[in-house]
Amino acid sequence: MTQTMMMRTALNVLLLFAGLAATPLAQAPQPPSPDTIRAAAFDIMSAARYCTMITVGPDGQPQGRIVDPLVIRDETSIWIATNPLARKVKEIDHNPRVTLVFFNQPGNEYVTVLGRARVVTAAAERGKRWKPEWAAIYKDQGRGPDFLLFELRPFRLEVSSVGRGLVNDPKTWRPIILDIRSGGPRS
Repeated sequence: MTQTMMMRTALNVLLLFAGLAATPLAQAPQPPSPDTIRAAAFDIMSAARYCTMITVGPDGQPQGRIVDPLVIRDETSIWIATNPLARKVKEIDHNPRVTLVFFNQPGNEYVTVLGRARVVTAAAERGKRWKPEWAAIYKDQGRGPDFLLFELRPFRLEVSSVGRGLVNDPKTWRPIILDIRSGGPRS
C-alpha cells in the first residue's frame, strides 16, 4: 500500500469516527427537497396534535395559547377553531400574522409555521372544516354562534427532526427552512 493510499484510508477512518461521511471534503450535503420538508412537517404536526398559536397583542407583545388545529395532508392551509369572543380574534383582526409551534415530544422534533390568518364565515366552509374532537367545546358542531374558524395560510415552515434527517445547523441551531412563497429551502 502506498503512503498516499494509507493517508486516504486514515483520513476516511477519522471521518468515520467523527460521524462524517467518507466522501470528498468539498462535497456539501444536498439540502432536502421541498416535498421532503412538507411531508415531514405534516407528519410532525399530525403526531403533535396540539400546538402553540402566537399572535400579536394590541400592545405589540406576542401572545401564546394552546390550540387544537385541523391539519389536512393535501391542503396548504391549517384550520383553527375558536370562540368569537376570544382575544385572538381581535388580535388577528388587527394583525393577521400568526406563528404556530408544533412539538412532537416522542420524536423530539418540531415544526414552526409562519403564516397569515383570516376568518372564515361561509357556513359550508365552516361545516367542511369541522373536527369531531371539537364537539365537547362547541355546540351544534360548529354551526352555533360560539364557533369561529380561522384559515391559516403558511408562508414559511421551519422543521427540525434528527430522526427524519432534517437536522439544525450545528453552529447556529437554525432549523431546515422552507420558504413556501419561493418554493424552496432556505439556508
